[in-house]
Amino acid sequence: MIGIPAGKIVLRDEGTKTNWEAEVAAFRLAPCPVTRELYRAVRGEAPASAAGPRTPVTEVSWIEAVRFCNLLSRARELNPCYSMGDDPDGQDVVCDWEADGYRLPSEAEWEYACRAGTSGVRYGELDEIAWYRGNSGGEVHDVATKAPNAWGLYDMIGNVWEWCWDVYDPRVYGPYRVFRGGGLYDQPRGCRASCRRKSHPAFNIDDLGFRLARSL
Repeated sequence: MIGIPAGKIVLRDEGTKTNWEAEVAAFRLAPCPVTRELYRAVRGEAPASAAGPRTPVTEVSWIEAVRFCNLLSRARELNPCYSMGDDPDGQDVVCDWEADGYRLPSEAEWEYACRAGTSGVRYGELDEIAWYRGNSGGEVHDVATKAPNAWGLYDMIGNVWEWCWDVYDPRVYGPYRVFRGGGLYDQPRGCRASCRRKSHPAFNIDDLGFRLARSL
């Protein structure tokens, strides 16, 4: 995993036209989304798909992603970050940010790492860094086949959206969680460092995966 230095990030919600600043502690982030081969190695199976083993795993809900993080942590003799029960809305999931196991990145961590010190719409030219509607052919592609950002992170934009830890707006959307990054079906507008989307924690679809983080 890649060490990400501490810093600050200003996030923006286009719907409410609001900005907020978040401090980001140093952490580690996987260079690529979780692949089908890694998911299968840990879970024993992966969602049915014709996609290859090195493509990002998709059709995994937020709740399933959290469970995967705990399984991988235990398999590698690390302390799991999450405690959880059976709530179908995932509202009983608690994260121990001090644990050394695997977890989902926070939304602030995700955007801060995606930008890698840049301030533009995205960290490079879209066709060079991302698989999106204009070049994907409607198919998910192997990870790390486009250019990385300055911190060595691949596919932060395009290929698949990625679940984050955060609740989107509990007052309006209840338990819905954030996902980021744009995917293979998206137009350029959806493939921006700041673009935020959300869905129910039990939702899954064929252009939504996740990436692993660890606290230091």
